[in-house]
Amino acid sequence: MTRRGVQSIHRRVLVWAMGALFVGASLLVGGSYWVLAHEMQEVFEDNLKQVALAVANHHGTYGMARTPRIAEQLPRVYEEYGPFEFVTAAWSLSGALLHRSDPTVALPFLSRSGLSRVAIGHEQWHLYTIVLQDGIVQAAQRDSDRQALARETGTKLILPALLMLVLLAGLLTLALRRGLAPLALAASEVTTRNVEALHPIALSAHPPELHLLIGAINDLMARLGGALALQRHFLADAAHELRTPVTALRLQLQLLERADDAAQRDAAMAQLRAGIERAQHLIEQLLQLSRLAPETPALRREPVDLAGLVRSCVSRFSARADERQIDLGAVVEGAPTASADPQQLTILLNNLVDNALRHTPAAGRVDVGASLEDGRPCLSVTDSGPGISAAERQQVFNRFYRGSNHHNGHADSSAPHGSGLGLAIVQAVAERHGAEIRLDDAPGGPGLRVSVLLPAD
Repeated sequence: MTRRGVQSIHRRVLVWAMGALFVGASLLVGGSYWVLAHEMQEVFEDNLKQVALAVANHHGTYGMARTPRIAEQLPRVYEEYGPFEFVTAAWSLSGALLHRSDPTVALPFLSRSGLSRVAIGHEQWHLYTIVLQDGIVQAAQRDSDRQALARETGTKLILPALLMLVLLAGLLTLALRRGLAPLALAASEVTTRNVEALHPIALSAHPPELHLLIGAINDLMARLGGALALQRHFLADAAHELRTPVTALRLQLQLLERADDAAQRDAAMAQLRAGIERAQHLIEQLLQLSRLAPETPALRREPVDLAGLVRSCVSRFSARADERQIDLGAVVEGAPTASADPQQLTILLNNLVDNALRHTPAAGRVDVGASLEDGRPCLSVTDSGPGISAAERQQVFNRFYRGSNHHNGHADSSAPHGSGLGLAIVQAVAERHGAEIRLDDAPGGPGLRVSVLLPAD
């Protein structure tokens, strides 16, 4: 993905952290408003009670001419303090109104003590009533006044909360930059690596949280270094091996050009044809080996009929075996099957049979088998050639290795020499399938038996 398509860790963490802080601040302001409103309700109710008690303590003076009435003092008080938030009233026990602090507010007559909520006009009021022996006193307050005061107080919390968010955002940004600095250091160390310098990054120079990531990068660089080294080695060997057949082709072409008669021309043509076949065989094996590298796509496993695979291989090589007077046959026991890639198993068996035909002398025998051994499906190729000495059996799987036995006169000298890649290809296919390769002497005489034991289903 492009850099724009993937959000940076810094921005992602900052966005989520700021979102969490915003939600937290909103909950804080909302919760504070709710708690404040709830607490203020209790304070206001207590104030109502105190006002009612104060009025009750002096309600007997309302009928005396020498005491100025509160209503007469209201204009001067409004100018000094503003409108009253509380409204009071005094009643006789029979319901006659004795006093009302605000003539515009008609408090309802109630004959029971306690707090109540009443509707007066279009407004809700909180009303506290005290029933005395000689009268009833009430104190009331608008609900809207309480809500307005709570909103005003809650609004005052918003600005500090926003300032707190800004301050925390700055501190968080600074902390993220300092905290993510090791990532930048690790990235710079990875950037300095190239194909010539794939040594691992030292874990001790980085915090423990990055050890898993750096360990994965080190492992990747190790595998990449191994693959590059293997590729360089392979290319060097391939270039060296291709030089020989190309040189031989050039010489054979010169012999053809210098041929004086038809017999010499035919002999030169035969040698040139054989040289082209050898070069073609080498190139095909190089391509097969390149497709079996560890970094190639995963296997496409499916049930494979090993008996059918063996018979098909024998049919494919029968003309070549007849030409070299070799008895090539299939030996099948039961109906073994394996979960494998059929194309790669075909390559494996083709290389085993090709090697056997190359190193088996005329009038020899090659048996291609499919069976079950120890509960595991098995492919085998047994020849009557010179075999491979015990000392060489570990080396024959190396690329471009040619054993000494095919030079000792037992193999047919007319057969083209191998490229030294056949068993390397066999081993690569076996490793990809988790199979085991065994090299044994052929039973009942000289020769070699190669067995490939595939995993049981």
